[in-house]
Amino acid sequence: MNPLLQNLQPYPFEKLRQLFTGITPNPAFNPISLGIGEPKHATPAFIRQALTDNLAGLASYPSTAGSAALRCAIAGWLERRYRLPKLDPANQILPVNGSREALFALAQTVVDPTRHDALVVCPNPFYQIYEGAAYLCGAQPYFVNSDPARNFAPDYASVPAAIWQHVQLLYVCSPGNPTGAVLTQDDWKELFELSDRYDFVIAADECYSEIYFKAEAPLGALEAAHQLGRNGFPRLIVFSSLSKRSNVPGMRSGFVAGDAELMQKFLLYRTYQGGAMSPSVQAASIAAWNDEAHVVENRILYQQKFQQVTPLLQTVLDVDLPDAGFYLWADVSRHTALSDVEFARQLYAEYNVTVLPGSYLAREAHGANPGRNRIRMALVAEVAECLEAARRIVAFTQKLHIID
Repeated sequence: MNPLLQNLQPYPFEKLRQLFTGITPNPAFNPISLGIGEPKHATPAFIRQALTDNLAGLASYPSTAGSAALRCAIAGWLERRYRLPKLDPANQILPVNGSREALFALAQTVVDPTRHDALVVCPNPFYQIYEGAAYLCGAQPYFVNSDPARNFAPDYASVPAAIWQHVQLLYVCSPGNPTGAVLTQDDWKELFELSDRYDFVIAADECYSEIYFKAEAPLGALEAAHQLGRNGFPRLIVFSSLSKRSNVPGMRSGFVAGDAELMQKFLLYRTYQGGAMSPSVQAASIAAWNDEAHVVENRILYQQKFQQVTPLLQTVLDVDLPDAGFYLWADVSRHTALSDVEFARQLYAEYNVTVLPGSYLAREAHGANPGRNRIRMALVAEVAECLEAARRIVAFTQKLHIID
């Protein structure tokens, strides 16, 4: 067996399952899960129709590079969304089966496994794929803790020069999971300068980019690079997905875009890996990327939901409306004596509501676990269900009798 598998920690949802082992939740309440970030809004009818209209594609092997029509649709969306000059669909765009597998595969492409000092920088807290990708490509993850004073953006200024010298890949998640933090132009300028100085690749995970709560859409990595005059997007690869944008997580459809030289190497790797998108899914994806009306409607649903749920939870928890994404990142320590793990366990037992302990999404690094005493709540269900979950959380917290 590959000995590097021994480095992997249990996935957060496996840890959550173990946490709940032996508990029979209160039967007076129907189960509500805010634990998993799986979109629950309805898939638009026109996307379902495009999928079924193109089932003949199942009779053909798909090419790894995808169809020219899909690459052009993705390029067009990027150009409109981020105000970019014309992209090269043949060399700067690659469709992938969701951003998750592509985020993992990129590390296997760009990290030199013969360098035993190789580091992969990850935000902390973080999406667990980053850590797994680092270990399984033979590198070590280096965690950069989020800074509450900067809306939980990673504190890259805290990383010593001696560390940067060994970095080959840096994962960025903006908007962030689970914090909702969005990197600013100054943040990107800092990262680009570091990438130039130390010659590492930036992998920008932007799968939450279309769910936001401010008037202006979140700044994207390609957009920031263009504004800073970085023609050709050197050492930059971005990842996006239809899962959250269009409520089609089961389609497994996303894309990778950026530095053409890196994209060529990534395509070579994926040709051997076998990562090719079904022609039927490609057709449905073209329809999705070419339509923006359903994205606006979806975003409004999230905005209405967060505007109702957040103030309710603020009566008992330290929580703010995020910049973007569909998570609330709440501190349970100010008003309770429970840890995030015990809060989640007791809430499940007494009120049949599932939330994810923040410490499960982070690692102990530099003397701290930045997820400790926090919980992540995924507001992915309909408004009524999320409001009911919030009311139960309020009742549970008040029942502890130790609110300030």
